[in-house]
Amino acid sequence: MALRKKKHPRDPGMSPFKAGVIALVVISVAVFWAFTKANPFASPYTLTAVFRSANNIKPNSPVRIAGVNVGKVTGVSALPGGEGAAKVTMQISKQGLPIHQDATLKIRPRIFLEGNEFVDLQPGSPASPVIKKGSHFAVPIQQTATPVQFDQVLTALQSDTRKNLQMFLKEYSQGLADGGAQGFNRAVRAMPSAYRYGSLANEGTLGTQPHDLSTVEQGQAKVFRALDVHEPELKDLITNFNRTMAALASESDSLRTSIRLLPRTLANANAAFASLNRAFPPLRRLIVDLHPALRTSVPALDASLPLAKQLRGLVSKPELRGLVRELRPAVPDLVRFNKANVPLGEQSRLLASCNNEVLIPWGNEKVPDAQFPAKANVNAEGARGLVGLSGESRSGDANGQWFRALVSTGNYTYQLNPGEFFQTGAPILGTNPPPAREMPPVRPDVPCETQPTPDLRTIPGPPPQSVEAKADPARYERAKEIAVKWLRGQVEREGYAGKLSVRSAPLTTGELQQLRRRP
Repeated sequence: MALRKKKHPRDPGMSPFKAGVIALVVISVAVFWAFTKANPFASPYTLTAVFRSANNIKPNSPVRIAGVNVGKVTGVSALPGGEGAAKVTMQISKQGLPIHQDATLKIRPRIFLEGNEFVDLQPGSPASPVIKKGSHFAVPIQQTATPVQFDQVLTALQSDTRKNLQMFLKEYSQGLADGGAQGFNRAVRAMPSAYRYGSLANEGTLGTQPHDLSTVEQGQAKVFRALDVHEPELKDLITNFNRTMAALASESDSLRTSIRLLPRTLANANAAFASLNRAFPPLRRLIVDLHPALRTSVPALDASLPLAKQLRGLVSKPELRGLVRELRPAVPDLVRFNKANVPLGEQSRLLASCNNEVLIPWGNEKVPDAQFPAKANVNAEGARGLVGLSGESRSGDANGQWFRALVSTGNYTYQLNPGEFFQTGAPILGTNPPPAREMPPVRPDVPCETQPTPDLRTIPGPPPQSVEAKADPARYERAKEIAVKWLRGQVEREGYAGKLSVRSAPLTTGELQQLRRRP
């Protein structure tokens, strides 16, 4: 049996109207919280940043860190006089904290289905101070960025900008053509030294005393004020500069040649500067020694004044005019002669440079050969061959017209060309240098001075093809008979018929001994 509490006669309970009002309030709060998820009792973390442009950022746009939503935009307001700059206020949740003062923010586009844009937040480094809750610190515009819009790209590429870009690319391609790129690669090797000297020069611009740089800035300010005052002269300066650049462009070939010779000039200049530095101490001592002489030079100068007066009269207009009149007919011929000598001088320079850069280094090298090592350089070895050629024309004295040659047969026969053979007593191990497969290319358009020194190193090639030679006795006898007949005719024509004899039979041992005993 259940027991029920009896109501008091004077307590009627909650009325239906009161219960309905309470239920309506509870339902309204629940629906509001379900749709807005806002906690009226919470104190959210607010972050403020300044952007150059708000773009499509609107309230409720998400704020993300590494692609994760950590907050939303609560307000966007334009800054007065900011030329489109805007202040964006954001509400950040706990999972996006802490945020440091060196934080960076970027406005980025969302994907197509999401629409609009979002704020990409980088919280900053731990070494930077934390932006505390309720702080009035606003992230400056230097730490924010906005995306580039398509209309900004089109605005940047106007017709004049595109024309200048095309001109730059054309001139840049011409600069890299015809060896320009290779020259730039070679210049890279000199860049470390150039940077080192450039750093020294930049350090020198700082000055040696306090306020040196500020003094230079003050002087430049005076110069710029003067240029601003004299505007027509500045225009003339720009016009003359344009003419100077046009003149340099018209002499592009000569300028290209000068630039090609510039590295060699700089190398020689470095050596000259080093010699000049070594000459400065003796020059200082000479100047000190010349001080007494300079003090006593005043009387000498006074004594030379009459001579100077006479020389001045000699070069005066009456005297000099007659000399100029007599020299005037020869001046045009002299000018034409000098102009005609310009190509000859250029060719002479090329020949001398070729001799210095290629021929002389080649002549000073030795031919590397493991089987027959060279004892001297190419110049000495080449001159020694002239002695042998001179000795071939002698017999017993300097007046002879005959030279002796030793002809013998060997056990190894080799073919030189079709129908040409030679024999040796020992086998040929190889050929050095080997026969060239083709002639080197002839480049008359390339200066000899830029050519590399001939490489004397070779790789020995295989020996010629050996063939088997079988002697034919009949052909041998016919050849010997023809040779003896020809030699007898030569002896008679030379007038040695009674002094020399020619026979085809070989000498016996006794005859050889008799020849040996003859004085």
